[in-house]
Amino acid sequence: MPAHHPSGDGRPKLEIADVFRAHGDDYRAAHVLTPDQARAMRAICRCRTADLGGHVDVCEACRFERPAYNSCRNRHCPKCQSLAQAAWLDRQMERILPTHYFHVVFTLPEELRGLTLYNRRRVFDLLFETASRTLLMLGHDEERLGGLLGVTAVLHTWTRDLRFHPHLHCIVTGGGLRTTGEWVSRHGGRYLFPVAVLGRLFRGKFMAALIRARDRGELVFNDRCASLSEDDVWSAFKDRLYRKEWVVYAKPPFDGAEGVYRYLGRYTHRVGISNYRLQEIDDDGVRFSTKDGNSVKLTHEEFIRRFLLHILPRGFVKIRHYGLFAAPNLKTRLARAREVVGKPAATNPEAEINAGSIQEGDWRETLFALTGVDLARCPQCGTGAMIRRPLHTARPPPTGARS
Repeated sequence: MPAHHPSGDGRPKLEIADVFRAHGDDYRAAHVLTPDQARAMRAICRCRTADLGGHVDVCEACRFERPAYNSCRNRHCPKCQSLAQAAWLDRQMERILPTHYFHVVFTLPEELRGLTLYNRRRVFDLLFETASRTLLMLGHDEERLGGLLGVTAVLHTWTRDLRFHPHLHCIVTGGGLRTTGEWVSRHGGRYLFPVAVLGRLFRGKFMAALIRARDRGELVFNDRCASLSEDDVWSAFKDRLYRKEWVVYAKPPFDGAEGVYRYLGRYTHRVGISNYRLQEIDDDGVRFSTKDGNSVKLTHEEFIRRFLLHILPRGFVKIRHYGLFAAPNLKTRLARAREVVGKPAATNPEAEINAGSIQEGDWRETLFALTGVDLARCPQCGTGAMIRRPLHTARPPPTGARS
């Protein structure tokens, strides 16, 4: 296959789907896929192809034709998340508080990754639960802040080279609401709480929750982690994790809430790698960019394996809100916080826009409102309106054409 170069309309020439179509059958023959992984691969291969049907837009002025195939809407597809991401970010900008925010990242130690691979849903839930409780407990501490924080947490599972690296990005308000209804703010420091305190409290809470999960029979021990079912091995495993300093990374506060949400908004609805990072697909493998101008090349099999590491369990919620931002507090404590810090309540603070909420009839209007891209106007002549027609009435698109 040719090396990467952008297409005339700015879209990438290479896609993850190209790798799946060319080498997916070989991978499936050699590996057992979970139903979620098989579903994601199938959806990505079919996305925006004739397999899913579609329509053709015809300019009423110059008769320019543009075929448009339906999207798979799988949340792991790199082509299907941009609109949902923009809509989610637009809603967050409406509901945020005008205060400074901190960005805190909780990372699971390397020793836990094997266990996590076979217990994704349970361990990811524990990561959300214990990281959020760590922040909220320290926020309630009168000696540190003495108020209820607002927290938005987003799960990531990848590094830039697609290795399995579960971690939680948290946006945290720089202040909190006291039980008396007053707002108290954390000023004078680069970080919300000391990272050493965060790390040790997080470690204690996570390990206690993990031990309870094992005692209740909620964990599966397979393959690389099978020995953890033995009590003496488990005991040594626990001791090693308790002795280790857990990494919690805290960035300095952003200039404003808009800055931190726009930063995080780039990642909320994306997968581990976008099509734009693909540089070359040839007989030897796949090359893609990593960081600081570097790149890595993997065999087709290893590329697919790493991509599939990041397929989340079906129905798993990867963006969660806590404290002031938790659903039960939207009309009460969050509304009170807005009054105190000077921002009026949003018209509909409970509204959440997700990948499945944009319907076929209004996505064009939503795209235009969020991005200024008008798909109803002809890109060829710039004046004519694009009229939707059934796909079969138009000339077939050139071989290899994508929408």
